[in-house]
Amino acid sequence: MQATIDITWLDLALFMLLLSIPVAISHWLQLGIGRDIGIAVLRMTLQLLLVGIYLQFLFDLNSVWLNLTWLATMILIGASAILSGAKLPKRLLFLPILTSITLSLLPVLAILLLGLLQPTPTYSAQYLIPLAGMLLGNSLSGNIVALQRLFSALAENRSEYEGRLALGARPKQASMPFVQSALKQSLAPILASMATTGLVTLPGMMTGQILGGSDPMLAVKYQLIILLAIFVVLSVCVTTSLLLSVRVVLNPSGKLLINKTN
Repeated sequence: MQATIDITWLDLALFMLLLSIPVAISHWLQLGIGRDIGIAVLRMTLQLLLVGIYLQFLFDLNSVWLNLTWLATMILIGASAILSGAKLPKRLLFLPILTSITLSLLPVLAILLLGLLQPTPTYSAQYLIPLAGMLLGNSLSGNIVALQRLFSALAENRSEYEGRLALGARPKQASMPFVQSALKQSLAPILASMATTGLVTLPGMMTGQILGGSDPMLAVKYQLIILLAIFVVLSVCVTTSLLLSVRVVLNPSGKLLINKTN
C-alpha cells in the first residue's frame, strides 16, 4: 500500500484558491457573504494551526494531569457551547448540561481506552484527546437541536401542556411527550447517517485513515467503533440533558421558569 503522501504548504495555499469559486457565487448572486467566508476560513486556518502546534506539544509531553485538564476544559466549553447555540440561560441550565455530558462521555471513553484499544499509557494524549473530541463534538449539535425543540414546543403548546396539568398530571408527566419528540428529532440525523454510511458516504475518519496509508479493513473497524460510540454518547447525553433540564426549569406546580419562543 502506498505511503502517506505529504502536502506542502505551497500546495495547500494553491488549493485554497478554490475558495474564489464560492466567493464569486456570493458576488454573482449578491449574497453578501464574501467577507463572512474570508473570516471563517481565516479563523479556521489559524485555529487549526494553533491546535496542531498544541496537540504536538501535548502528544510529546503526554502528562496525565495536562491531558485530564484538557479533557475537563473540553467538557466545560462544550456545555457552554450547547447553551449558547440553543440560546438558553447558562445560570439555570449549565450544571444539568455539564452533568449530562460528563455522565455520557466518561464511561464510554473509559471503555474505549481501558477495555478495547488499551493504549500505553492508558491516558495517552494521542488517543484520549481525539476520541474525546469526536465524541463530544458530535454531541453538541444533537443537544442543541433537542433543547431548542423541547423549549420551543413547551412555549408554543402551552395550552396542551397546561391541559395535562389540569387533568392531574405531574410536571414530569405533562412534559414527557415534548421530551420524547425532541429526543427523536435530535437522533434522526445520526440514524439516517448510520443507515447510509458505506453505501452513500465514506466517513471523514475512515477516509483520512485510508489516505494516510492504513489498511481499509482496519479503517472500517475504527470507523465502526467511533460511530457506535458517538451514537451511544449522543443518546445518553441528549436523554439526560432533556430530563435534567425539565426538572430544573419546571417548578413543583409546573410553571416554566424560562421563556423560549424561537
